[in-house]
Amino acid sequence: MKFAINLALAATIALAGTSMALAQEFTKGVVNKIDAKAQKVTIKHEDLKNLDMPAMTMVFRVKDAAMLEKLKEGQNIEFVAERVDGKLTVTEIK
Repeated sequence: MKFAINLALAATIALAGTSMALAQEFTKGVVNKIDAKAQKVTIKHEDLKNLDMPAMTMVFRVKDAAMLEKLKEGQNIEFVAERVDGKLTVTEIK
């Protein structure tokens, strides 16, 4: 019985560690333009390590249009960008 409990505990710890390793890293950027109608934002950003992209200025879709309501042109942000259905998409902003 103790073996089964220890095995379950070890599996839980391993899964917790995996989910933490999958947590996305935030990237710093500056909002250049907001296009609410198209649900897009132009960001001048640092290297996007998870996408293997150098620093540049580019247009991203947003996961949720409500994200745009919190942004202003010229604002410094930290964000996560991912490929969603083949399109570069901002999935988190802080």
